[in-house]
Amino acid sequence: MIYDEQLFAIEDQMDDLCEVLVKSATFQNYLRQKGLMYEDKNIRVLRDDFIAKKEDFETVAAYGKYAPDYRKKQLALRKAKRTLDLHPKVAEFRLAETDLQSVLDTIGSKVASTVSEGVKVDAGTPFFENNLGKGGNCDGG
Repeated sequence: MIYDEQLFAIEDQMDDLCEVLVKSATFQNYLRQKGLMYEDKNIRVLRDDFIAKKEDFETVAAYGKYAPDYRKKQLALRKAKRTLDLHPKVAEFRLAETDLQSVLDTIGSKVASTVSEGVKVDAGTPFFENNLGKGGNCDGG
């Protein structure tokens, strides 16, 4: 890589973009929801229960349905996960997290499409909007 004035200008613009992003309402909401979630003692109890059930299930998961209590431990894990995920503060955090990811996906897509329509963008979420995640030339067309 050649370090020249253009690269330094891009780095400066990235710093500016990060500053704007950190000050954005979307990012601030994400931080607020994360803080509310991690401060909640009930969520900590639910999370600890989920982790314990996950570790318990992982001890038998490799053996599949042949392991003693496989279904029982799997069901307990799913119930613990559901209970955690349905807590209102966890749900609000997940929503804020998804909103922030959407902003980051959009930024990444715009940067990539500016470089070339053939640049691939990782759109790891199935809810990626506007087909911005399409890239490359896999279909030969």
